[in-house]
Amino acid sequence: MLDIKQIRENPEILDNSLAKRGAQAQSSSILALDEQRRNLLTQAQGLQQQRNALSKQVGQLKSKGEDASEIMAQVQQMGPQLKELEEQASQKEAELNELLSGIPNILQDDVPQGQDDTENEEIRGWGEPQTFDFEPKHHYELGEDLGQMDFETGVKLAGSRFVWMQGDLARLERALALFMLDHLRSRGFTEVMPPLMVNTQTMYGTGQLPKFGDDMYEMTTGEWLNPTSEVMLTNYAQDKILSTDQLPLRWCAWTPCFRKESGSAGKDTRGYIRMHQFAKVEMVQLTTPEQSEAAHEWMTETAEGVLRALNLPYRVMLLCGGDTGFGVNKTYDIEVWLPGQDTFREISSCSTCGDFQGRRMNGRFRSGQDKPQFVHTLNGSGLATGRTLVAVLENYQQADGSIVVPEVIRPYLGGQELITAEGAFAPAVDATAEAA
Repeated sequence: MLDIKQIRENPEILDNSLAKRGAQAQSSSILALDEQRRNLLTQAQGLQQQRNALSKQVGQLKSKGEDASEIMAQVQQMGPQLKELEEQASQKEAELNELLSGIPNILQDDVPQGQDDTENEEIRGWGEPQTFDFEPKHHYELGEDLGQMDFETGVKLAGSRFVWMQGDLARLERALALFMLDHLRSRGFTEVMPPLMVNTQTMYGTGQLPKFGDDMYEMTTGEWLNPTSEVMLTNYAQDKILSTDQLPLRWCAWTPCFRKESGSAGKDTRGYIRMHQFAKVEMVQLTTPEQSEAAHEWMTETAEGVLRALNLPYRVMLLCGGDTGFGVNKTYDIEVWLPGQDTFREISSCSTCGDFQGRRMNGRFRSGQDKPQFVHTLNGSGLATGRTLVAVLENYQQADGSIVVPEVIRPYLGGQELITAEGAFAPAVDATAEAA
């Protein structure tokens, strides 16, 4: 949610930000509604003051034994007028809040103008894509050939963009998540196991609602399935006043996420890139305004550390205005190299939101006796485990279709170094012998 006072004082800042996003100016519409609301409140306050003054006169006349019926009639007539003005002001306020709730965050000055991801700016890169002496395969070809990634069964059980994964590949994704969580803990994050369903206010707090309701899964009971654990972790501050001694707060969580990922026309219709159910290790920070810029750079570097440990080539992109998310004022996308697709693909978005989410969820902090301020919030993938699995499959594939396990992941798989088709099923266990 934007600060109406800031829009009153500097409407051009909002309009310039919207222009960067390729959107129409909105300040005139916002300020017109705001002025109507304020005028109605002024009228209501003026009428209330008149009513109070007349009521005082009634009391004075009655104390003297004089007739106050004429003034009492005026006071009574003012009641319905006052109620109507207050209702009109309340209606205008609701209209203003509805308009503001659909306005995206104000971009930072260094966010470049642009319409889509083709105009994002590369900030830095790491690693060199390796060359293969064979034609590298797509991850889904590798997974299917191993007998451990079954999209047909996923569709049969749930529908399109679901998968059945088993054996060593299922274990590998879990191992990747455990490695990421340990990495984040070493960087000062506290692991959380949050609820996987949230209420409407919580979804509103981080900006998923009302704008993106059609992209989320709503339960018949009114709750929403987790679209990203950013929602739950950030809303820890909902309706709280934290102290500066508590900040920054750093949370991380590995959760399943549910989203009606559609993608652009015909893109990612095959494979494990864009699913309706996916898993992600999420990072969230709650900070003061003074901390947030440095926290954004630090958190992006933290996500990069996962890819460097896995020896996966990547690049960091500064998103242009047209590609920056609704509640965000600056985003770095980390894109990993996928040899099967011969391109870089997003594996993490690290974003800073300023006080946009703090306002929506009424999350504040206070230093000593100072007036509470809204917290600044940041979020990022550390990383999307499904996409990391894809990157490992494609970068560590061998000519025979087997997959080398990255060295840092082997301790999480009992020292296993190679994934082959033999790992599609666990070896049979003789329950009788085991019991004996």
